[in-house]
Amino acid sequence: MSFTNIQFSKTKGKIMTIETTDTLVVGGGQAGIATSEHLTKLGIPHIVLERGRIAERWRSQRWDSLVANGPAWHDRFPNLEFTGEGPDDFPAKERIADYFVEYTEKFTAPIRTGVEVKSVERNEGEAGFTIETSAGTIKANRVVAATGPFQVPVIPAIAPEDDSLYQIHSADYKNPQQMPEGAVLVIGAGSSGVQIADELRASGKEVYLSVGPHDRPPRSYRGRDFVWWLGVLGLWDAEAMAPGTEHVTIAVSGAYGGHTVDFRALAQQGITLVGRTASFANGKVTFESDVKANIERGDDNYLSLLDAADAYIERNNLDLPEEPEARNFLPMPECATNPILELDLKEAGITSIIWSTGFGVNYDWLKVDTFNEKGYPLHQRGVSREPGVYFVGLPWLSRRGSTFIWGVWHDAKHIADHIATQCKYLKYNEIASSQAEEPRKAAI
Repeated sequence: MSFTNIQFSKTKGKIMTIETTDTLVVGGGQAGIATSEHLTKLGIPHIVLERGRIAERWRSQRWDSLVANGPAWHDRFPNLEFTGEGPDDFPAKERIADYFVEYTEKFTAPIRTGVEVKSVERNEGEAGFTIETSAGTIKANRVVAATGPFQVPVIPAIAPEDDSLYQIHSADYKNPQQMPEGAVLVIGAGSSGVQIADELRASGKEVYLSVGPHDRPPRSYRGRDFVWWLGVLGLWDAEAMAPGTEHVTIAVSGAYGGHTVDFRALAQQGITLVGRTASFANGKVTFESDVKANIERGDDNYLSLLDAADAYIERNNLDLPEEPEARNFLPMPECATNPILELDLKEAGITSIIWSTGFGVNYDWLKVDTFNEKGYPLHQRGVSREPGVYFVGLPWLSRRGSTFIWGVWHDAKHIADHIATQCKYLKYNEIASSQAEEPRKAAI
């Protein structure tokens, strides 16, 4: 799905081969693979470049025991089911990576691994872009940035400069065995932070978990997984975050066959819950007094989904088993009602910190004018304000489900269709120019 061209470099005075293609896709994860499938179906020549292996982040930037947060029947592309797992199983991270490799083989995706994109610049005096890579130069009419939302691990500026502390981001956590002796402070209680804290506690570690604002959906309710409920209730298709929820994480887990995250239960198991981490100074860490409020906010989110599910069942006269026990909560733990506001790290025996504080984006290689002052892409459903540049795989690209495997697939289709439309206009222009040239040649 690509072709080469020989061009003459006047600056270096020698012949050099520059490969050209219509569309270059940067990234060989779920976003890049989905984009490639749709471009292939539309007959659009393209190349996909991946600096590591296919689905590299699933292999190297996840902890060893990670499984998908959604069941196999749901978190997949439409045209290939998981084999070897039941529909309600939660595939392990390596299985997910292998699934994407299988998918690329299904349609012979033109993916090149081990190739890093160093820069993309718009051509002067001609259409398209020049892309410098670790394997040479490529020219393309269009570029799709499919590097996803998990590009750069973010550790807040409050992180202490203390060589006696072992500090890592959750992206670098693999298993409890890599952690030094002593207690662990896990900062961030989204899906990653909760599961890592739970695993560390089960290994015998003393664990402190810093809990911020979060949504806490039930893993399942009345015989249906929460992903099903979000689907039938139309919540996956929400087109924008509710005001004030920009920094709210989601606490959900597929571990142990899938279970509802319960902070009260985590406290009963021995994890000490604290509020949001405020600062570090003089060997001490301070926390906000909001741990109880954050847990209750998560409870409200949990109960609101149960209420919506009950109403849907009644409205549609569905025969699903009632589950009144789902509304029963354990007592609020002492660490929440009488929160710790300050800890001396040495006295508490804390020797390590895991920052489960999310990721940022880095598009330094994409040298075009389509970013805001924080470096985040300016786009409309992935179509940037820079003609010919597109984005796939970002949170809320078009809807709430945009970063999920199936959501990326649908967003990629929209981008591929947009590219196909542009190709049709250009083809018309070429035909019209050719037809205009014929009378001129005849006159000569």
